[in-house]
Amino acid sequence: MNWAIERPQTLDKMSPVLYGLGIVLLIFSTTMLIPLGVSFWLHDDALLAYDKAFFITAAAGSALWLTARSGPRDLKIRDGYMLVTAAWTVLPAFAATPLLLYLPGLSFTEAYFETMAGLTTTGATILSDLDKLPPSIHIWRGLLQWLGGMGIIVLFVAILPLLGIGGRQIFRAETPGPMKDTQLTPRIASTAKRLWLLYAGLTLICALCYRLAGMSWLDAVVHSFATMSLGGFSTHDASYGFFNSPLIEAITIVFMLIAGMNFATHFLALSKRSFEPYRQDWEASWFLTAMIVSSLTVAVFLWLSGVYPSLATAIRYAAFNVISIGTTTGFANTDYNVWPMFVPVLMLLLCATASSAGSTGGGIKMIRTQLLLLQAWRELSKLLHPNAVIPVRLNGHVIPNHIVFAVLAFMSLYGASIIAMTMMLLASGLDLTTAFSAVVACITSTGPGLNEVGPATTYASLSDFQTWVLSLAMLLGRLEIFTVMVIFTPAFWRK
Repeated sequence: MNWAIERPQTLDKMSPVLYGLGIVLLIFSTTMLIPLGVSFWLHDDALLAYDKAFFITAAAGSALWLTARSGPRDLKIRDGYMLVTAAWTVLPAFAATPLLLYLPGLSFTEAYFETMAGLTTTGATILSDLDKLPPSIHIWRGLLQWLGGMGIIVLFVAILPLLGIGGRQIFRAETPGPMKDTQLTPRIASTAKRLWLLYAGLTLICALCYRLAGMSWLDAVVHSFATMSLGGFSTHDASYGFFNSPLIEAITIVFMLIAGMNFATHFLALSKRSFEPYRQDWEASWFLTAMIVSSLTVAVFLWLSGVYPSLATAIRYAAFNVISIGTTTGFANTDYNVWPMFVPVLMLLLCATASSAGSTGGGIKMIRTQLLLLQAWRELSKLLHPNAVIPVRLNGHVIPNHIVFAVLAFMSLYGASIIAMTMMLLASGLDLTTAFSAVVACITSTGPGLNEVGPATTYASLSDFQTWVLSLAMLLGRLEIFTVMVIFTPAFWRK
């Protein structure tokens, strides 16, 4: 008689996802050793929080790994989407553990929102009295944004192939932008490693510049994490208003613009030791033009409106805040919520459209904005010449129709998601300005919105229901809608 217990068929189907998620959690648990070391070194009182959080996360990862290790490990396309969505849903829950253990008055909903805002580089916060938090908590919040900046899953695909899991499907599901098959090197793991080395190098340079400009080491490290990830978490309630330094603001502007461009372009320019890749990147030109023109327009508008007495002062505040919001970073050196409404609405429009694909920014990305405008122009031309064959050309290249159609479908789902979640918040009692700006700020990974959730306030006043809606908005925005929604289609679950 055969006494062997057969593995359930469902478990075998889920084995690649469970095994991958277990490895992700095990690796993620090791990142908690960084704030633990900081807490031990600086003798702050959060040490036990990281001890317990590390063991909880490592235990959960080990359990998943042991459960699925004897099953199949080959990731199919569906498994990649499932693993990415599961990882970005589960990781904030474990990342919230140190906050829950250290801040006993914090609810799970609030802690999950905070860490989701960190890992998605949204930067929306429910915490106040940031100046009183221990250094290790600031390091943990900043580190979450830094890991989420280029995509924590992309980091893991450089390691997972060594453990028996292919990375191409994960990379495809996580990489932002409509052209996901573009590679810098023949091997996907090599691509991920090189992008992360570039990302880490720029972060180090940014931190050193901050330190030389007068920041403390803690502020320099945390703000370099938040700047290169375009995340926006700060160590101070007043954000950059605390420093009140034009030099620090200028450094931040430079690195926000760098992080808002495609990292593949940075990589190619560095490899070739030439600025030619930037000249060939039409998206970068549009992005920089949008940032510069918008900053100057807002500066002149604020000066003529009498908000600031001199044009130079107007340029300082306009450039920093417009570029911060436009790149979906979310830093602020003043409360722009009190500026004439034209300016904050323009900034919301920029955060939804301006950042480049392949950057650490959120929103629909500039390349999609370009394709939408080119498609609209093509349709106008076809009204005059119905039988003409008019291809969509971008930067001298003909864009296949299937990419154009995918962008149109993406925009339909993106707009529908914003409308649906705004209506949910309105039904829960929020005013229109707060509801709409909060959804846009979260789905574009920007952070501060307007009115109740403006730059001078936090999201702490929202109810649990409203907080969960916005957590969903952050997840949808970070994974660019399709990755999450495809899981809920019947075709996804068919054999």
